[in-house]
This record gives sequence, structure tokens and C-alpha cells, in this order.
Amino acid sequence: MTVSSEDPVQLPNADDEARFWALVESAWEPLGPEPRAIRRALAERDPAAGGVDIYAIDASLPAFLDNLRTLGADLSSEELTALDRVMERKLYDVDRADIHAVTDGSDDGFLYCRGHLVALGREFYEAVRANPALAVPDGECESICYLFAHLHDKRFGGWPRTGSGISRESFSNTAGWRE
Repeated sequence: MTVSSEDPVQLPNADDEARFWALVESAWEPLGPEPRAIRRALAERDPAAGGVDIYAIDASLPAFLDNLRTLGADLSSEELTALDRVMERKLYDVDRADIHAVTDGSDDGFLYCRGHLVALGREFYEAVRANPALAVPDGECESICYLFAHLHDKRFGGWPRTGSGISRESFSNTAGWRE
């Protein structure tokens, strides 16, 4: 969706962001302590030292995504739109050359890598924003990138109109690609 110059840009608010990250953590919770420990280790590791299997979490992603879909299944149009707006913003904010240098990937591939950053939770996401070397090379979580939009479409017959004025697609955050 394109926002016209007369439309105010809608940014996620603090409550929507808190709810977003709470849903992500709630979707991880039933999977037990091991995924939590791996996600924490990924966020706290020294990327140069190794020692953490950076791909160990990937086996838990399908169950996590199923849990997240279940948590969002009965939300209202407004709630799903707000969550999708947060997702857009989170993906946009890590659409940066310094993160791409670690993860690599084509347009779609880099989007899915950024989805991986979001899927692993706020602690990991914020750690990578501060230190891009913590990103997982070739990590992918395609399904999360449009999860709330798909839930909205399924329940309400259309994609949410977030009004954010940004795109989650790769290489759209011009500030993240300045030389």
C-alpha cells in the first residue's frame, strides 16, 4: 500500500510493540527451556569465537510459527493490523547494508534472513541491531514476514492497511544503505 502525502504515516506505538514481542515470546514458551537457552546464547555469543551452533534453533521454528499463528488466530482486524505494522517496522529497521554483509541473500533471501532475526525474539533482534556480526548467515524464516498479514487476509478477506508508509521488502530502507 502506498500512503499519499495527505495521509498521516502510522507508526507502531509502544503498546503494540510490547504486545508483538510478548506474542513472540509466548509462541516460544511451550517449546521449553532449550530453545530459550539457544536464543540467549546466540544473542550473547562472541561471533568470532564460535562455540554456539547457530543453526540449532532452526528445528524449532515450525512449531514456534504454528504457536504464533494459533495465538493470532482470533485477533481482531485492528489487532492484526497493528501487529503487522510492527512487523513491517521491525523488518524495515534491520534492512541495512551492515546486516546484509553478514547474512547475504538476494532480495527475498535477505527478507527471510531479517524474518529470522525477528523470529528469534527481541533480545536477539536488538543484539543484532547493535552488533550485526551476531546475525546468523543464511538464517531464514520466510513465514513470519507476512504472518499477521496472512492471518488478517484469512479472517477478514484482505490484507491489512497499515498506513506505515514503508516497505518490508529488502533494500527499501535507504538510510540503511547509505555508503
